[in-house]
Amino acid sequence: MATQYGQYREHDRFGDDPFQDGRSEDGRFEDGPGLFGRQDRYGPEYGRRDGGRRRLLPTGLREPLTARHWRELVYILLGLPIGIMLFTFTITMLSLGAGLLVTFLGIPVLAAGLAAGRGFGAMERARARGLLGLEVADPEPLRPRGRGAMAWMAAVLKSGTSWRQALYAVVQFPWAVFSFCVAVTVWSCGWTMLTYPLWFWVFPMYGGQGGLQLYGDEQHSVYLDNPFEITVTALVGLLITLATPWIVRALTTVDRLLVHGLLGPSSLGARVVELESDRGVVVDTASADLRRIERDLHDGAQARLVALAMDLGLAKEKLREDPRAAARMVGEAHGEVKTALQELRDLARGIHPAVLTDRGLDAALSAVASRCTVPVRVEVDLVERPAPAIEGIAYFTVSELLQNISKHSGARSASVDVWRVENRLMLQVVDDGVGGADASGGGSGLAGLAGRLDAVDGILVVDSPVGGPTRVTAELPWRAEAV
Repeated sequence: MATQYGQYREHDRFGDDPFQDGRSEDGRFEDGPGLFGRQDRYGPEYGRRDGGRRRLLPTGLREPLTARHWRELVYILLGLPIGIMLFTFTITMLSLGAGLLVTFLGIPVLAAGLAAGRGFGAMERARARGLLGLEVADPEPLRPRGRGAMAWMAAVLKSGTSWRQALYAVVQFPWAVFSFCVAVTVWSCGWTMLTYPLWFWVFPMYGGQGGLQLYGDEQHSVYLDNPFEITVTALVGLLITLATPWIVRALTTVDRLLVHGLLGPSSLGARVVELESDRGVVVDTASADLRRIERDLHDGAQARLVALAMDLGLAKEKLREDPRAAARMVGEAHGEVKTALQELRDLARGIHPAVLTDRGLDAALSAVASRCTVPVRVEVDLVERPAPAIEGIAYFTVSELLQNISKHSGARSASVDVWRVENRLMLQVVDDGVGGADASGGGSGLAGLAGRLDAVDGILVVDSPVGGPTRVTAELPWRAEAV
């Protein structure tokens, strides 16, 4: 159902992997059926951010000299001594603690070793963050059930995080040995062969040899000493050098998997932390709404009712002395009553509009669109109604976005589309205004809206290049209306 609302006004239009390291190659936002369901609603250019510096060398030739490659190489080189330290400490403490379990010292030793392992895990997460750009959330903290050393030791021994980090120390060591040997061998061979013509020219004879010995013993030896062999050696070295960054990256991919899988929070723990954060957002939002309602009642209807009571008191006193003046004051009081009733209706609509309960999103959003200062096309494509809570969130999300359009966009027209994709309710608000909206700012209305949607497992995506148009897409979990 498509309808048109609002009065046309003239405006001047001004004519922008769990292992991802946060460095996008082209900054492009991927869309399609797997994310929001209807690509045609977004357009082929949705989310594209053109730009970036032009490179003189192709990526393959530039990669051995990039800072990313050297950081990954340093990560592998540091992995061996750190792995030796972690492996030695962990095996020593676990073996000592297990051997002492027959005495009262075994449990404290095990708890101390596992607790220290949690500290080493934090160090490894910091190393991966600094050198690989891998953002891994901290695991869930210890939650001792009570006070004292016994409660703390019990929490350490029962924590899955402690044992996962001990497993990391055991698994990481052999992998660190392997990756260190491979990386050092490939890197040294590549650069040695690549620079062979240079140091063959600088040092043509060394140790009684005629060059780089290819094979053979002291009596029958073959050296790479003629121009053709030297050139081939350099070309092979170039190929190995160009392949080294990708070999190193493949090795660090396994490290990323280990860090992310063993040093990060478990899925259950991450969900608990997320729900705790969402609960805080919901509580803060509810508290802010209550304060807003109290403020509106105090400054609006309550003030009018107090003034109305005073006017009626004056009218009562003048009823015998000046009936005409009293009648006039009663008439004015009647008008104040109507105004107070309208303010109460507006306040009730802000809490939960009756039209939304009675007729659903289509009628409720159409009513909101009719109050917008720009023409708004509303299209709601839903076979059934969602749950009242989701319906209310969708209504207030669109209402706030339309208010932003009226106040800030300078748009000439806007559109609202609502549809369902499997178990998600999709909302999209588009305007042809000046653009430049940003949901990342901590104090912006869009940032607050994104936080409220995140509290109910929703998503807010803002695509607003400077010059427009602005496309805001919200995604909410679908729950059907209870029968």
